[in-house]
Amino acid sequence: MTQHKDEKHTSYELQTIEQPKKQQKKPSGWLKPFVSGVVGGTLALGVYVLTPYAQHSENHSTDSSTKTAAVSTNDTSTNSSKTTASQTSNSTSSISSMVENVSPSIVGITNYQTQSQTSTDFGDMNTPFDGSQQNQNSSSQEQESGTGSGVIFKKSGSKAYVLTNNHVIEGASKLTVSLHNGKTVEGKVVGSDPLTDLAVVEISSSGVTKVAELGDSSSLRAGETVIAIGNPLGEDLSRTVTQGIVSGVDRTVSMDTSAGESSINVIQTDAAINPGNSGGPLLTTDGKVVGITSMKISETGVEGIGFALPINDVKPIAEQLLTKGKIERPYIGISMLDLEQVPDAYQKETLGLTSSQLDKGVYVKEIAAGSPAAKAGLKAEDVITAINGKKVTTGSELRHELYTNAKVGDTISITLVRNGTEETKQVTLTQSESKQVSS
Repeated sequence: MTQHKDEKHTSYELQTIEQPKKQQKKPSGWLKPFVSGVVGGTLALGVYVLTPYAQHSENHSTDSSTKTAAVSTNDTSTNSSKTTASQTSNSTSSISSMVENVSPSIVGITNYQTQSQTSTDFGDMNTPFDGSQQNQNSSSQEQESGTGSGVIFKKSGSKAYVLTNNHVIEGASKLTVSLHNGKTVEGKVVGSDPLTDLAVVEISSSGVTKVAELGDSSSLRAGETVIAIGNPLGEDLSRTVTQGIVSGVDRTVSMDTSAGESSINVIQTDAAINPGNSGGPLLTTDGKVVGITSMKISETGVEGIGFALPINDVKPIAEQLLTKGKIERPYIGISMLDLEQVPDAYQKETLGLTSSQLDKGVYVKEIAAGSPAAKAGLKAEDVITAINGKKVTTGSELRHELYTNAKVGDTISITLVRNGTEETKQVTLTQSESKQVSS
């Protein structure tokens, strides 16, 4: 994982591999805008200009019937304006109440890492320096490396558990967690998973008064209002609230992690997500967590494109991290690409696909030697269309089916298209390798 330093904050770069709509394909590939995990950076402020309702005057030269009509119209307009203002006020009040209710479950997380320092002792300064008197003294101390956010999702006895991003806690020699009441406690990593950028941190339940309610991210629709809460730029701006909409669902982004390249399913939103928001919740207007904010596109000229991990994908990962401290994934041994990102001409001429088979499946780029896929007879340039009879059209769907409905040791049925002909292979899954870069 590539690290970039910005003062005391850290971030890493990702790449988008799936766009909201199918773009015109190019033989040389596709554009991959850079995406950055948000642990450190800058803050932007927006100003809204409110325009008053237009003023209307009554024309007294009109006859009584016209006056009556005018009065009736004005009354309707006034009532409509009052109704709109009342609805807006109620909506704002409802969101404010929700924020007040859920805020105690939001925490700040500070990552401290051990830094080595070397000092030179030149001995007796009254003695002419000849290089023989100097002594090298090495020491190490913990320094703040970055900050992020988290959300308390479980409380059990004397312990409480916080969901956050892996990149918020990665490499830490020490973690501190700041609570809603201003108290700071030590945090302990229970488990983390670089490939999904998730981690669970344990803290004392003393002082924890609120546990966030996890919602259903599968019900989200584009245009739905969402709220992000977190600590942009650190503790000074803790629990900052931003509002936006769901810009898109079922996006897939590719990121380089310490465990290799990973493609993950995300929610796209235009709610402001700034450095330090990483690991904080994305909420519906009724206060349910539907996502964990993780990254944003960070390029000149790009505004309002942030991403959150869908809570339905997060839940099983969090539970496994709680119980096992790590994720045990079944392993096929392929490097893959969504077929719709492969040029049509290549699909037809090289892969031998018919018009009805275009864009429907997952293109196999490479097969790892000795992997389950290799042993089962899969080859590069195969197109996987189903797992255990369930259709898959993207890498995200393939991973979801593999990681959700299969386990290490299972034998699964993979349906593929090779040179335009459909075949079925039986693949016995093994455990994923520590530096796994494919599925």
